[in-house]
Amino acid sequence: MSETAPPSAEDPDTRLGARIHALRAARGLTLEALAGRAAVSRAMLSRIERGESSPTAQLLGRLCGGLGITLSALFAAAEAAAGPVVRRADQPVWDDPESRYRRRQVSPAGSGSPVEIVEVEFPAHGRVAFDRQELPGTDQHIWVLEGRLELTLGEEAIRLEQGDCLRMRFGRPILFRNPEDRPIRYAVILGHGAAP
Repeated sequence: MSETAPPSAEDPDTRLGARIHALRAARGLTLEALAGRAAVSRAMLSRIERGESSPTAQLLGRLCGGLGITLSALFAAAEAAAGPVVRRADQPVWDDPESRYRRRQVSPAGSGSPVEIVEVEFPAHGRVAFDRQELPGTDQHIWVLEGRLELTLGEEAIRLEQGDCLRMRFGRPILFRNPEDRPIRYAVILGHGAAP
């Protein structure tokens, strides 16, 4: 009879769960309070924090909304040393288990910069939806590096071609869709402290 080994601290789900737990605790929120804010069940939130569940991008978006942070802030390592350079090999990467999109935190964490840069590799015909999230004073720019990206912001449909850049605010549901038969790449640039 073999025993299952506990999740490794190197396991992405364990690291992510610990990060969510730490952010929740730092805000003085109970499991019930964050679950209510994020519209997820307490049991699901508990499984995520214990590293027993691989949350989707949509679910993480809800949790970030409940915590009042961006996905970038969620993925930034709490203990990351501030520095002007982060090598590609050291940039945190996360794969959404549902849409299979890959998210790479490009900008150095802990630098105090009001700007964050994320690179997204989006699979052929991929789609991911995020619920409405309120983040006052935060802008995001979507810059298509390769391919074509379709977005729906609330009721507004927008098509971005390679090289196009869209500035938008949080506050509406967002649907990202890759209409291509091949993966595409885009950058998300977040600016904090922007004027309304």
